Amino acid sequence: MNFKRLLSTSLIAFLLLFLAACGNTDSNKTKEAEKATAATEEQVEVTDLILATTTSTQDSGLLDELIPMFEENFPYKVKTVAVGTGQALEMGVNGEADVLLTHAPASEQELVDNGDVQNYKRVMYNDFIIVGPKADPAGVKGLAINEAFQKLFDSSAVFASRGDDSGTHKKELEIWKSINVTPTENASYLETGQGMGNTLQVAAEKQGYVLTDRATYLAQKANYPDMDIAIEGDDALLNIYHVMEVDPAKNEQINNDGAKAFVEFIVDEDTQNFIEEFGKEEYGESLFYKYTE
Repeated sequence: MNFKRLLSTSLIAFLLLFLAACGNTDSNKTKEAEKATAATEEQVEVTDLILATTTSTQDSGLLDELIPMFEENFPYKVKTVAVGTGQALEMGVNGEADVLLTHAPASEQELVDNGDVQNYKRVMYNDFIIVGPKADPAGVKGLAINEAFQKLFDSSAVFASRGDDSGTHKKELEIWKSINVTPTENASYLETGQGMGNTLQVAAEKQGYVLTDRATYLAQKANYPDMDIAIEGDDALLNIYHVMEVDPAKNEQINNDGAKAFVEFIVDEDTQNFIEEFGKEEYGESLFYKYTE
């Protein structure tokens, strides 16, 4: 009798110890899982990435689509600084940005040659166009670009220039220079010192002409019902965009890992296909075209 009671007591004690051990094991597993989760969260800590770019990539709406796509797949929060290309490139030279997306190939090449930037890659292209009043008071519609600029100058037509050392401004000055004309000698030549969207608005208000990238114009065309494309399709109006990493040796604050991730993201085939399709449904044509070898 005593033996049976002893055996029962022993079994109960064993069961209690077993259950306690299981409880400790589950508790340890929970703690280990919590530690693993914390370690994982620490590994994917989001850091800032400064992108210096031209206003056309923002005014067209393209960055509004691309940035969330990038941030969804990479642990970086993009801080976009949309300025003229000249200013964006200067930020690169000064180490004030991590990655650049611009459209002034000749000026960009100077940074490449000087070692200010690296991993320089072509991203996309579209073209510049001349937009003016539908009535075309200067009579330039359909002319070759050089002939049109000469006629705009000779007729003292209102011309709105960005005047901000942007890629668009650089292209405009390049055309004036090619016909040996100083545009400021035209009293109706207006320098806004502003981005593409605002300069388009000034041209519309003054019933003047303006050189703009096609993407910005198409994205904002509905705002300017009295304006129309006067000149397009000239080989001299090709508009090419490049992306590049700022040299990380400039300072310790440069996020080179993030810059490299952004460059690889924007030239990735899926992103390139998205760029090519961007705007087609809404505007009836692509705002940008992907770069293919």
